[in-house]
Amino acid sequence: MISDVTPRQSDAEGPTRRVQSTLPDQVPHPRQSTLADQSTLPDQSTTPAPDGLSVGFLLGLLVGEGHFGGDGRQPQVTLRMHVRHEETFEWLRRTYPGSALYGPYHHGGRSYYQWSARGRYLREYIVPLVQRHRSLLDAYTAVRFDTMCERYAIAREGAGASSEA
Repeated sequence: MISDVTPRQSDAEGPTRRVQSTLPDQVPHPRQSTLADQSTLPDQSTTPAPDGLSVGFLLGLLVGEGHFGGDGRQPQVTLRMHVRHEETFEWLRRTYPGSALYGPYHHGGRSYYQWSARGRYLREYIVPLVQRHRSLLDAYTAVRFDTMCERYAIAREGAGASSEA
C-alpha cells in the first residue's frame, strides 16, 4: 500500500500526488520535492546494487513500456502503467531509490502511476546501467535511448556497443 502522499502541481493534468512507499523492507530514501531536484544521489553504502535479475526486469519494463526523452532542458526516462501494477512501482522505488514515483493520475478514463529517473541519478546511474546492457535492447528502443543521450549530451562509456549480456 502506498502512503505518505505529498501534493504537487502538474501542468496540463491538474493536481497530482507524488507518492513514497512505506513498505517494511524499503531502503531509506531522501524525499525529493520535484523531479528536477536530484542534486544528491542516494547513499550507495546503504543501497545495495541491484542483482542481475533486477537489472533485467528494469530493462524489460523499459523496452516494453518505457520512454527515453526529456522536456527540452533535461533528459528523463519514464515508465507509465496502470494502477494495478502498483506493486511493480513499489519495487522500482525500493530497487532504484534515486528515481521518483508520481500518481496515481486519473483522467481520460485511465488510472496510472508514472515512475521516472532524471538529473544526476539518470546520468550517473540509469544511463550507464542501460548502456552496459545495450546489446539486449531491440533496435527501436536502442535508437530511442541513443537519441536521448545525444540530444542531451549524456556521455556514455563505449557508446554504441555493449559487452555484457
